[in-house]
Order: sequence, then C-alpha cells, then structure tokens
Amino acid sequence: MAHTDLRSFIEALDAHGQLKRVSVEVDSVLEVSAIADRMSKLPAAGDAPPPPPTDPVHGGRGGHALLFENVKGHDIPVAINVFGSYERMRMALGVSSFEELAERVRQLVTPEIPPPLLEKMKKLPQLAKLASFGPKIVKRGMCQEVVHTDDASLLDLPIIQCWPHDGEPGFGLKPADCTEGTGRYVTFAGTYTKDPDSGERNVGMYRVQVFDKKLAAVHWHVHNDGARHYRGYKERGDKKMPVAIVFGGEPVLPYAATCPLPPDVSELLFAGFLNQGGIELVPCKTIPLEVPANAEIVIEGWVHTDEDLIEGPFGDHTGFYSQADRYPAFHVSAITHRANPIFPATIVGRPPQEDYYLGKVTERIFLPLLQTLIPDVVDYSLPMFGAFHNCVFVKIRKEYPMQARKVIGALSGAGQMMFSKMIVVVDEHVNVHDEQDVLFHMGANVDWRRDTVIIDGPCDILDHAAPYYGSGAKIGIDATRKIPGEGRIRDWPERLQMSDEINQRLDRRWTEYGF
Repeated sequence: MAHTDLRSFIEALDAHGQLKRVSVEVDSVLEVSAIADRMSKLPAAGDAPPPPPTDPVHGGRGGHALLFENVKGHDIPVAINVFGSYERMRMALGVSSFEELAERVRQLVTPEIPPPLLEKMKKLPQLAKLASFGPKIVKRGMCQEVVHTDDASLLDLPIIQCWPHDGEPGFGLKPADCTEGTGRYVTFAGTYTKDPDSGERNVGMYRVQVFDKKLAAVHWHVHNDGARHYRGYKERGDKKMPVAIVFGGEPVLPYAATCPLPPDVSELLFAGFLNQGGIELVPCKTIPLEVPANAEIVIEGWVHTDEDLIEGPFGDHTGFYSQADRYPAFHVSAITHRANPIFPATIVGRPPQEDYYLGKVTERIFLPLLQTLIPDVVDYSLPMFGAFHNCVFVKIRKEYPMQARKVIGALSGAGQMMFSKMIVVVDEHVNVHDEQDVLFHMGANVDWRRDTVIIDGPCDILDHAAPYYGSGAKIGIDATRKIPGEGRIRDWPERLQMSDEINQRLDRRWTEYGF
C-alpha cells in the first residue's frame, strides 16, 4: 500500500513495531547521528520475515526507525533511519518483495522485435498508464501551511551534524581561505532543479552545508544533473538559478531521488510509477519551481552562479571524510512547512547505514534494465564492503571463450557502473549475494596473470585512493571456469557436489536422524 506522506509512513512503521520514539532531550549536533549509527548495526526490528535471498549475510541488520521528539533548541521532531532495513524499504515502496517492482520494470523495458501490429496495440494501454504516472500541478499543498520569507532561517530547523570533523575549518586539506560554516548538513532532502533550456525537472539527493540563517552550499558532483543544470544557467550568463530543497512527501520520493535513472527518465515520473499514481506538485512561493504538495518542509532559494563557498569536509558513505572543495552558494528566499512538521535526516558512513538499503533496492529493481543492456548477466550484487562503487559481483551463463571479459568491458561503460573499481565475474551456480562463495571461486579459479585486466577510467569523485580527481585504475577478474580459447589452461577439475538422489533422501529423513 502506498503512503501519501512521511507522517502516514511513520505511523505505519509504529504500528508494525518498526519505530522507536525517543522522548528524552537529544542534541542535533552529533548525538542524533551517533544514536542512528549505533542503531543501524543492530538486528532488524519487529516481526520482519527472514532476510531475502538478495543479502543472506547482512539482511538482518538495521534496528528500528527513530523519531526524536525532543531535540535540543527545536520544537520540530527528527526522523532518522526510517528506510534503514529491507522491511522498511518494502513498506515504503508498498510491496511484499522487491521482485514485484523488478518484474514491473522488466515489462517496461523488455524489447519487442518486431511485434505485430496487434501486439503494439496491446502495449498502448500500458504506455498510457505510464504517462498517467507523471506529476500533477495543484494549487495548494500541506507543505505551505506555514510560510516564512523575511524571517526564514535555516538555524530554526533541527539540521544535524553527523561526524565530529564535518565542516571543521582547517581539517584535512581545507584551503586557508575557507568560509566559516557550521558542521550541520541537510542530508536527506530532494534537491529540485530545472534545465534552463528544456525546462526538464530533476530531483537529486545532494548534501547541503549550513553557513548562516539564509546561506548554505550545495554539494553536487560534476556528473549530477543538478550540476549540469547549474552549468547551463552559468553558460547563459544567468546570475541566479532557482533551487528547492524538499523534506518528506511520499515515501517513494527519497528513493527515486537516489536512483541512477537513464538521462531521459524523470525522477518524478519514476516516483509516480512506484507510487502507482502521479505526485502532486504545488508552485513555490518565491521561485519558479514546483515541489511535492505533501512535503513536510521546503527550503526555497537561489544558487548564485558567480559565488561559491568552501564546503566540507564531510563524513561520507565511504567511511572516510571527503575533502573540502568549492561548491555553489545557496541563498534562502523562503521556508515553508506543514503546521506540525517532521524533519527527516540520515547519517552516512561505513555501511550498513540507511543508504545501504536504498542502494540494495536499486540493485534489485534495476536488474532487468541491466540485463537489457547486457543480456549475459544472470544476476549481480553490490557487496556491502564495496560501498557501492568499489566492487561488483556478477554471474553469467558462460557459453563461449572470453565472455567474462566482454561483460567486464560492458559493465565498465554501463551508467554509474563505470565507477566500479573491481568487477568479479563468476559462473551461474555461484551465489553472488554470498561473499564467501564468490571469494572461494575467485581464489580457486583465477590465475592473476591470465584472468585479470586493469584499465584506466572514471572513478567515484569520493574515491580518495584514485591518483587523480575522479579517475584511476579499475580491475576486472574472470573467476569463471576456463574453457579452450581462454589462454593456457590445464585439465579443469569437477567441483564437489552431492548427488540429487542423496540430497533428496536427506530431505525426507532429516527428522528421522534425530536432528
């Protein structure tokens, strides 16, 4: 069942034993995030079903969602770790399994080559329904029950500081000419922008560092659509770019904002697809943008294309502090919110954190899309230790020599997979969601000179090991069984496995044995 807003989702979490309310006073500086960090490492909450096959090793973590009802110096409660488990992600997306959504995606992307006219006509209702998932403009929304313009202040919001050195002047490699900011960051809000030429909307989830009541810095990487829109405004000579920072709304929105969608697919359309109904948008009060009507809080403002600030450092999802750098200045023009808003936040750091579950859901839902691009792929996994950009495990049904090399090359250029530092290819009997199974076959099947390839290419901007900013080396490892045509190979032994007959006998007699 789809939830209409953050508040109804939190109520559902409470009803299902997935929420802990904290009534004692807590500090938004470090204390909230430290509690959430510790909670994210605890066993999963409530009567959740066993961990799904997508992650049998770590699927049982995540603890509870948290609602801090008494935040020091603020009258707005803070919700955190709301999406921090498989069960809560299923609830947020209104499904009993992620495979349901994967199948819906598969139906959309499966090519018909070439379908007869009748089949084309059968497809029309499905395409028409997809069009109905687009956003809908309305005149009023809950997000504007209270409006602050001249008196708007970022410091009135319970914006958290996650890690001790966040925003610390002089920490790490911060330049001497830094602009003094706070360590408080917006961490879990959708950043809404529009292309200056086409008018296409984009929703990204970018961190925003607070500097003063009406001043902040927006951190977007060069490959992000928000940064592309920013460059468009700058190239046109526009001094200001409208930006809205949106907290809450339909629970599908934070997830859609994190998805690596194809360039021509709108996050709002995808959110409507997940929600089974278009997202309602309301015009902003002070800028020419529209935002979700059911949001909790909206910060309206302008990014100045001729002004930047030294933003950072920031404790990132890599488990390390990302270095400070210059990013565009954001000037607040208004803050609107519901009458009694809830402030959503998240902490990133060494996984598992809340973003780990957002990413693993993307892994599952986007498998059909990846298979459309690379049909060889049977399944894949982004293991926890890789923090999503360091490692990919992929299984194939091997049919010809050097097929694994082909897959390595194809993955290296497939959307955000291009940032992967290590791609390990295994045979179809290997469980890519079991790290030990993959590592066992990598240890057994690989000759490092014959079965590896190292190439240079794009790396994640946050990869501090890369010798250059955003570029470095990545390795492909062919851990499949070798066949003629793949270099010099000896007789390949058969792997150990019990016969089906004996396994079935054990299944029948297991309790008879007294176990």
